[in-house]
Amino acid sequence: MSDLQESLGKARKFLQSGDLTAAASALESALQLQPQEDDLYRVLGEALAESGRVGEGIEVLEKGRIAQPHNLDLLFALGDAYFENHQPEQALQVYEEILAVDAKEVDAWVSMGLVHFNRERFDDAIRCYRAALAIDAQSVFALNSLGDALFTQGDNDAALKCYQQVIELDPEDAQAHYNLAELYYDLDRLVEAEDACKKAIEYDPALSFAYLTLGNICLDAEKTREALRYFEDFLRLERSPAAADIRAEVAAVIDGLKLEM
Repeated sequence: MSDLQESLGKARKFLQSGDLTAAASALESALQLQPQEDDLYRVLGEALAESGRVGEGIEVLEKGRIAQPHNLDLLFALGDAYFENHQPEQALQVYEEILAVDAKEVDAWVSMGLVHFNRERFDDAIRCYRAALAIDAQSVFALNSLGDALFTQGDNDAALKCYQQVIELDPEDAQAHYNLAELYYDLDRLVEAEDACKKAIEYDPALSFAYLTLGNICLDAEKTREALRYFEDFLRLERSPAAADIRAEVAAVIDGLKLEM
């Protein structure tokens, strides 16, 4: 086995086990051995970003962007990394590059919409989501995202239809069930919100924010011990650097609940 194959083998093993830091180290070794291998830039950049080293991930992905500017998978990874790193203008530019290569890339339209949504440019977000649905009316990514934008604007009926359409297309789409839970929770329909959250977790046990919503539902129902368990599950699962503030808030709530018990 060559050194390159050995490094790639280690990287795959570490990625499968979730050890992103070790995977990034193995991929860095592989890239030094074969710098002309463009896909390594994407895999390494994603591994670095997902392990919290977003800035380093962006540097690697930018090198790959120069080496192969029409590699759409790499461009998606770069745009997503910029978005996660709170660099919306750079993210938009990358998604626009993808659309310049292929104007029918549905996920690029939705990703642009997510950037606008995050900046509270809801009309622009909805325009992007509808452009995506004009290309693929059954895109669950676009439907879920459109539902979120409509929900934020107070159009609950239209949002509900989006989520229900996703579930009709894919009954096991955890995100749609979670989105329904958030809508029901906002409407104070706690029983339906709890049922939808549990459905979301059934289909995706790692969907961290479903546990947070379940914790809030249990708090409202004065089920303190259950709320505490769900909040602890949220902290165990949610490790994204972008969620640092909300993790701190939940940790403070947990400390308060333990003092009351």
